[in-house]
Amino acid sequence: MDSESAAARIDLTKPHQARRYDYWLGGNDNYPADRESADAVSEAFPTVRLAAVENRNFLRRAVGYLADAGIRQFLDIGAGLPTAGNVHEIAQGIAPESRIVYVDNDPVVLAHASSLLDSSPEGTTAYLDADLREPQRILAHPDLTGILDLKEPVALMLVAVMHFITDDGGPYDLVRQLCDALPSGSYLVMTHATNDHLTAEDLAETKEANRRSGVPFQLRSTEEFTRFFAGFELVAPGITSVMTWRPEVWRAHPRAEAVSMLCGVARIP
Repeated sequence: MDSESAAARIDLTKPHQARRYDYWLGGNDNYPADRESADAVSEAFPTVRLAAVENRNFLRRAVGYLADAGIRQFLDIGAGLPTAGNVHEIAQGIAPESRIVYVDNDPVVLAHASSLLDSSPEGTTAYLDADLREPQRILAHPDLTGILDLKEPVALMLVAVMHFITDDGGPYDLVRQLCDALPSGSYLVMTHATNDHLTAEDLAETKEANRRSGVPFQLRSTEEFTRFFAGFELVAPGITSVMTWRPEVWRAHPRAEAVSMLCGVARIP
């Protein structure tokens, strides 16, 4: 990691998805361009803050489930800015020997990466400054291969990141390249914003808001999202809302339409 070179790459005039997400979660590591972009999305999608919170809650539950199931290696791509309940905190709280590699391409995230490297003494964490659109570079990076044993099961975390890869970026191929590098018994964990509950008018408005936001973004239907898991063994309850995937306690939820965020956890056979 080179935080000095990362600082030189920070362009505060352009929004970035990691910093927008931080803003929606109530964080402080965001800038006017990020807030303006986030607010443009919120105009068409007023419950986006709720979606961000519920998405984070799902991540914590999914990591806990996998750690309880014996997974000790996690690859979190599109990790975003550190916040409460990071992957290593959840996993190492259950199994201190867990090893976690975070990946993101935002130099602001890199500047804060020391918070992601606060590992338990028994485990290990690392941060890669890399782009999801270059999966082979991620998989071959010495900071990954020096920590994760790709002959042993790995949980691949793609949480709220694939909707930033539009169809012309080959999203299904990117996910398949990453999964093909993992051994049997690994898991794919994903969340994705959906257009399932939008009328044609609402969808047009959302597309225009995303265009104004300056960040490429593509909603996908349940059918389109399910394609990412083709050939894998979905963990019950399968593809569902982030609010209703193995909730720890019952609580009143808004309708799934309000959050419009799908999730799935699947074992790679």
